[in-house]
Amino acid sequence: MDKYQLRDYVKADPEAKLRDQVAKLLYDEIIALRIAPGSRLNVNQIAASLGISRTPVAEAITRLTEIGFAVSHPGQSGSYVIDLSLNDMISLYQVRSAIESEAAALAAYNASDSAVRELTMLAEAFHDSVTRRDTRGMKETDMPFHKLLIESCGNPYLKQSYELLLPKLTMYQSSMLEFIGASGAEDNPWMPSVAYNHTSIIAAIRMRMPEIARRAMADHVNASLSFSSLTGPGTDPFSAIRGK
Repeated sequence: MDKYQLRDYVKADPEAKLRDQVAKLLYDEIIALRIAPGSRLNVNQIAASLGISRTPVAEAITRLTEIGFAVSHPGQSGSYVIDLSLNDMISLYQVRSAIESEAAALAAYNASDSAVRELTMLAEAFHDSVTRRDTRGMKETDMPFHKLLIESCGNPYLKQSYELLLPKLTMYQSSMLEFIGASGAEDNPWMPSVAYNHTSIIAAIRMRMPEIARRAMADHVNASLSFSSLTGPGTDPFSAIRGK
């Protein structure tokens, strides 16, 4: 994160206040895991890297605290990025499964032919990226697949509900893709399911079979959760991500 990156954000929205530009930059870095979960947000360090004063950085971190992406800890000074935990992921994925499974079923009814073609291309590209352990390719095809599926379901309330989950969900999805790209991932028994789930979902949507699409999505969310749960040597699969 540097002043050139901030300059791009300012160019994209020149009317926005600097504190809001910094808040958006930090927010994007957090949900993409480029700022590690649980890490301290050092105002002086961030300000120096961006080439700006402390004030807009401090105000940006206050904004992140207000929306739940930065926290303070009793007995410790400063603010910290929200952490990831398996229990939190389980709770989030229970809601995710309910929303996305219904969306998949509705997409089998409502998705346009062009959306089905694009979903198919994204599913095939994701499978290819998983096979090659290409983390960048997975990130470029995974969330776009899920977002397009939600867009294609035809229910605006499902879309609104999904938008509430999306920032935190992106963090957990980014962590899972890092796990897939790490050495030893091929030994995880859920690896084949993760690799093929997208193609199973779109196959059901393409055949206009809503109940099969619903089950395929529920299987996918469960496989993603199970894959992350079995990553690493201990009970905290996110320790490696946190330590990056």
